[in-house]
Amino acid sequence: MSRTLEDIRVVDLSHVLAAPTCTMFLADLGAEVIHIEPPHGDDSREFGPFIGEHDKNRSGYFISLNRNKKSMVLNLKHEKGKKILRELIAASDVIVENFRPTTMRKLGFSWEEIQKINPRMIYASICGFGHDTLPGYDTRPAYDMVAQGYSGIMSITGPEGGPPCRVGSSVGDIFAGHQAVIGILAALFHREKTGRGQHHDGAMVDGLFAVLENAVARYTISGEIPGPLGSAHPSITPFQGFRTRDSWIITPIGNDSLWVTFCKAIKREDLVHDSRFETNPLRTKNKEELIPVLAVELEKKTTKEWTDIFENAGLPYSPINDMKDICEDPHITHRNMLVEIDQPLVGKMKIAGSPIHLSETPGEVYAPAPLLGQHSEEVLREILEYSHEEINKLKIEGVINGETL
Repeated sequence: MSRTLEDIRVVDLSHVLAAPTCTMFLADLGAEVIHIEPPHGDDSREFGPFIGEHDKNRSGYFISLNRNKKSMVLNLKHEKGKKILRELIAASDVIVENFRPTTMRKLGFSWEEIQKINPRMIYASICGFGHDTLPGYDTRPAYDMVAQGYSGIMSITGPEGGPPCRVGSSVGDIFAGHQAVIGILAALFHREKTGRGQHHDGAMVDGLFAVLENAVARYTISGEIPGPLGSAHPSITPFQGFRTRDSWIITPIGNDSLWVTFCKAIKREDLVHDSRFETNPLRTKNKEELIPVLAVELEKKTTKEWTDIFENAGLPYSPINDMKDICEDPHITHRNMLVEIDQPLVGKMKIAGSPIHLSETPGEVYAPAPLLGQHSEEVLREILEYSHEEINKLKIEGVINGETL
């Protein structure tokens, strides 16, 4: 089966999470992604959990983000390493990296320099605050936690009245990676019309600020500074999690019609006629009186009993699944969202699948994550047409190295 991006070559200078997320999805869609790693490997090769012994090729973290890619070890501190990178840029379509902005400039691969090498190149950079930023921000180190704190998302996350909380997944990295994919695809489409490449200047802080939903509007319109509300919604009630007899359940009641159905389902039709709760604005205004009443009712039955009742009533609901629940869920299996790969040195293991479900060329996991430097020789030989003797000399000089299967 053909793949959407099968004629696109990506030079992947990424590490850990933000840019690897971007290049993972490009690879899922068929792009040839050449993950350029330093001699010690991508930092995430040292992140657990490890499958078996502690080894750079056995990191579950690295494997889960680098399926479908090739690995080339390239020492960019060596002038010949930079020469090879320039040759790869000339022979490729996209370059992706998530260093500080100053790093690429110091290496000699700023956007201006990349344009000189390949005017058709699409360059996607991801960092904490962006390349085009105020003085000082371009040298500022940023992890996901920094982006979550700076963007404001931590200030609205956590239990009501509690301290700010980090979102349980590294959403600053992950949103920036997704948004870079959008930028790259748009730039590829633009290049088809103009022949020119573009620079996607991605910032984790931008990415999180853009998804703060109505928190920004609440402040700019009313001056209110939103705080954390646990699982509750700030302007829709009831729209939150409730404890049941044995666990938790979500009940997002998004309009007045659903409210009537919900009250009937929990056998509290009297609440429908209570003037304090007739409309969503009234329910939200009087939520301190309403939520304790609902909490008492929801705790009378198990989660399974409520899911059956809500299903029959046609109400939106969900149990709050843990990782065991969701990984064993039949819907996840049907959607091919947990897939098995045969990973070198490790054997069969399961990782998350691709969420890009196109009707003809869907994203898919078709290859395991590469061993460190597994494709160094292949890239030099088949793409850049280096001879066997030249490749051996580069190995001896410490410019490249690789693993063999």
